[in-house]
Amino acid sequence: MTFDELGLSADLLATVAREGYTEPTPVQSSAIPLILAGRDVLAAAQTGTGKTAAFVLPALERLRGQANNGFSPARHPVRFLILTPTRELAVQVSEAVKTYSRGIPLRSTVVYGGTRIDPEIKILWRGVEILVATPGRLLDHIGQRTVNLSQVEILVLDEGDRMLDMGFIPDVRKIVALMPAQRQTLLFSATFSDEIRRLAGEFLRNPETVEVAARNSIADNLTQVLYPVDQDRKADLLIHLIRRDSMDQVLVFTRSKLGASRLASYLDRRGVSCSAIHGDRSQAERTRALEAFRGHFVKVLVATDVASRGLDIADLPYVVNFELPYEPQDYIHRIGRTARAGLSGTAISLVSPEEVEELRAVQRLLRKSIPCEVVEEYLPDPSREPVAAERSRGGRSWSHSGRSAGPSYGNRSQLPTAAGSR
Repeated sequence: MTFDELGLSADLLATVAREGYTEPTPVQSSAIPLILAGRDVLAAAQTGTGKTAAFVLPALERLRGQANNGFSPARHPVRFLILTPTRELAVQVSEAVKTYSRGIPLRSTVVYGGTRIDPEIKILWRGVEILVATPGRLLDHIGQRTVNLSQVEILVLDEGDRMLDMGFIPDVRKIVALMPAQRQTLLFSATFSDEIRRLAGEFLRNPETVEVAARNSIADNLTQVLYPVDQDRKADLLIHLIRRDSMDQVLVFTRSKLGASRLASYLDRRGVSCSAIHGDRSQAERTRALEAFRGHFVKVLVATDVASRGLDIADLPYVVNFELPYEPQDYIHRIGRTARAGLSGTAISLVSPEEVEELRAVQRLLRKSIPCEVVEEYLPDPSREPVAAERSRGGRSWSHSGRSAGPSYGNRSQLPTAAGSR
């Protein structure tokens, strides 16, 4: 199938061609005709599958057609609303909207927290038809009466699973209550969990379902490998691997904001250029860190799951799980940042003995074991006393001031040790 067969107008097709796209991705070829037909859609699609174009292109087609039939540009009501869970994803989607809407008489903007609200207010007062927003900041604008949603025709809930994880659904309900009941609603999610299906039943009307990939599928060109290591030696092993394999661009995931900051600081002190993005950093700081990484000015970008949601980094060769996530599905999200568009990639997990349960959960989800490699000098120390591992989400600390500063350990027999590897 080609884009010409999807029902898009010539100017949109020309824009797509200028961006270098010749064939639609599976989610695009499935979703675009349904959206053009006015159907509500529940789609399973992860970042990197072309999902943004899958809803932006047909929405532009529908809105532009109405604009050509007597729409008055002077009023500029919000007609197309896209809700995203994070600032980074909001910016990315907004950039896609501006790219695809060149030459179409529709105004767009993006609003998100962590920045001054006054510039957003000025743009909203002038009027926009397309608004990309995070839920909290949109509610701020609604409270200040700077945005009116009474004429929204198309609503997109992007990354619905992350909306759930981050607790945004009550805010989404407040926002949806301000829209016309007769609207088109599109819900995109990386997974079709029971909670997502309940949300679809709440917000969508007789939706068509689009599921273009097998659940929890991994790209064939993605290499997965785990390295066993004590928690307090992970950072040094990471540095060793970066130098040994001459890694140039490495996206590293930690569980916590504090862990991301500490790891980035340690890598910098050890001569590995590094930036970090997490929720405690301002939007300007996060943007600078991401641009430095994309521009190859730093080798390593350390991120938390929430802050990294929606990052789209072309040709990313390496993803590292510095700590395995508590939720195994987040492992799929993380490693899906590499090996895109037919390119190869490597996902590395540094696994300490107290992460055995997290490892089991990930491998159950994958339905296979992750291949294990060892670096002899970094294998877990079998002489350390096993004690009950902390299971709280407060996280376990790591330090580089000495081996005694490491976290508590559970059953060490589940991973290779220095004694057991020989």
